[in-house]
Amino acid sequence: MSGTVQAQVFEAGSTTYFNSSLFFPPAMRAEVFALYGFVRVADNFVDAVPQEAEAFRRFVAKYRAAWAGPPADDAIIDDFVALAKRLEFAPAWTDAFLASMEADLAKRIYRTEAEMLEYVYGSAEVIGLYMAKIMRLPAEAQFAAQRLGRAMQVINFIRDVAEDAAMGRRYLPLERDGVRLLDVPDDWLPTREWARANPEKWTAFLQGHLERYAVWQAEAEAGYRYIPRRPRMAVRTAGDMYNWTARKIAADPFVVFARQVKPRKARIVLQALWNGLRG
Repeated sequence: MSGTVQAQVFEAGSTTYFNSSLFFPPAMRAEVFALYGFVRVADNFVDAVPQEAEAFRRFVAKYRAAWAGPPADDAIIDDFVALAKRLEFAPAWTDAFLASMEADLAKRIYRTEAEMLEYVYGSAEVIGLYMAKIMRLPAEAQFAAQRLGRAMQVINFIRDVAEDAAMGRRYLPLERDGVRLLDVPDDWLPTREWARANPEKWTAFLQGHLERYAVWQAEAEAGYRYIPRRPRMAVRTAGDMYNWTARKIAADPFVVFARQVKPRKARIVLQALWNGLRG
């Protein structure tokens, strides 16, 4: 595998995932890099300012051609296709991932939880399914793998809420289980000014989504028992760092307007070492 280019793309795009992934066994780590190289490149096209819509569509076309025929002469695509075929990733997973990425080119507001979860399936739950295949987990682990992807994506939405709003996006829905969390227009975008003027409403809104995260994260952690000891060290560390992020935001719901809450590399490494000791 052409690990260098994937590692560079991965490291540039994710502090927690990249540093946690360093604790996978070497062969498995190379597969993780091949996966994340592919998904990060696709995500970078739609998150660019301005968005690189045509570059994204060319990337998708090259992937589909490589899946159906000869290699694309692109290490990011070819290594992912080789990995997907070797480990028998369901093509529908990648279709769902690319559909969610494409949605970012046009869709800006997610009004209901059902809308958000449709997006999250493709953007994050299928990543859990890929990872379950990479770790050679039994089929029984797939539910927890999807829940871990879902939980982490929701924390990303909460952590990045101000950045997304600046781009005209809101992934966090205004309702949960059909119950309205905020009495605002459907196309409302969160701002520091609104939150400061409505502190109780803002805190309750974020708390509602943090509670949802906690349920999904607990369902994910129940599946750790399926993961062998060494890769479990990496997965548990990533999960622990997302729990840390959730606690920081819960303690200060306004911090999301000041900075992106992310653990430093030293915290991630120390947590990984602790997780290695406890097994």
